Amino acid sequence: MKRSLLALAALTAFTGVASAQSSVTLFGILDVAARNVKNGPAGSLSTLSTDGSVSSRLGIRGVEDLGGGLRAAFWLEGAVAVDVGGQKTAAIADPRVGVNGSGVAAIDWQRQAYVALLGTTWGQLRAGRDYTPTFYNHVAFDPFAFVGVGAQANLMGAAAGSPSTTLVRANNTITYLLPAMGGVYGQATVAAGEGVDANKYMGGRLGYAAGPMNVAVSYGRTATTLGDTKAFNIGGAYDLGFMRPLFQYHQYKYRANTQTNIVVGGTAPLGKGQILKFTYGKVSDWRSATQLALGFEQGLSRRTALYANYSRINNKGAATFRASNGGVSTAAQGITSTGYEAGVRHSF
Repeated sequence: MKRSLLALAALTAFTGVASAQSSVTLFGILDVAARNVKNGPAGSLSTLSTDGSVSSRLGIRGVEDLGGGLRAAFWLEGAVAVDVGGQKTAAIADPRVGVNGSGVAAIDWQRQAYVALLGTTWGQLRAGRDYTPTFYNHVAFDPFAFVGVGAQANLMGAAAGSPSTTLVRANNTITYLLPAMGGVYGQATVAAGEGVDANKYMGGRLGYAAGPMNVAVSYGRTATTLGDTKAFNIGGAYDLGFMRPLFQYHQYKYRANTQTNIVVGGTAPLGKGQILKFTYGKVSDWRSATQLALGFEQGLSRRTALYANYSRINNKGAATFRASNGGVSTAAQGITSTGYEAGVRHSF
C-alpha cells in the first residue's frame, strides 16, 4: 500500500512540475467487459476482460509554444489491464506478468512514446515509438476499433514465422505528418532495425477527409531474415446522416504466403447517444473464414458509455480463427467461434 501511495505521489509531483513549464495533461481510458467465447467442441469460457470497445490506456501528453508558429510536444502512453489492475504489453499474453513483487505495476509506455516538433506551415516531425501507417487505416475503418469480439483483427492471424512486431506500432521510428492541406492528410515513417530482426520498417499513408467522405491508402514493409513482409490497405467511409457505411481491403504478403481481408460494415445512430455497429469480414490465404459482428452502444455522457457486442466466425478448411482470439484454446479446424461481451467504457 505504501509503495502504491508513493508511486501515485511521484506521478502527481511530476505532472505538477511539468505543468509549470508547459501545458501537460494526464489522460486515460478504462474499458472492461464481461465476455463469453465458445469455440466449437472445445467448449466456452467466461471472463472479465479488458478492451471490449476501445483499448484501455494511461498517458501523459504535453505541448510548449516556442513562438513563430513552432511548438514542441511529447506523448507517453501505456496500456492498462483493468481486469487485473496491471500493465498490459503486446509481448506478454497474460497481463499479470510484469507486475512487480509488491503488486504494483511498473509504468511502461509501450503504446506510444515520442517527442515531436510541430510547425503551422510544414507539419509535424516525431521520434520514438509510434503507430505504423497501415494500422491507422485498420482503426479508422473498423467500427469496433480493432478490439473486442467484433474486431477485424480476429481474422488476421498470420502464418508461422511472419513478423507481427510492426502490425500495430514500431520502435525507433521517425515520422513526418503533413500539415492541414484542405482535407489531404498523410504521413511517412521509417524505423531503424538496430540489429533486431523484424524491427526495420518503412511505410506511408495518404488520405482525404472532407465533409462526409474519408478515404485513405497505406503501405508498409518490414525487413526480416526470412524475407520482407509487405502490407497494403485501402479504406473509405461516407456519412449519409442516417448511416455511415465503410469498407476496407488489406493484404499482407510474407514469405510464400499472401493473406487478403475484406471488411464491409458501418455505424448508424439510433437515438440520443445510441449507436449500432455492424461488419462482415472475410479472410483468404491458405485458409478461409468469415465473421459477422454486431454491436450496440449507449452513451451515458461525453465520457462514459455502455456497450454490447456479438460476433460469429465460420471457419472453413484448415482455418482456426477465434472471436477476440479468446475462449478455450483449440487447434480444431473448421470450428465455429462465437463471442458475446457487455461492458463499460470511461475516459478522462
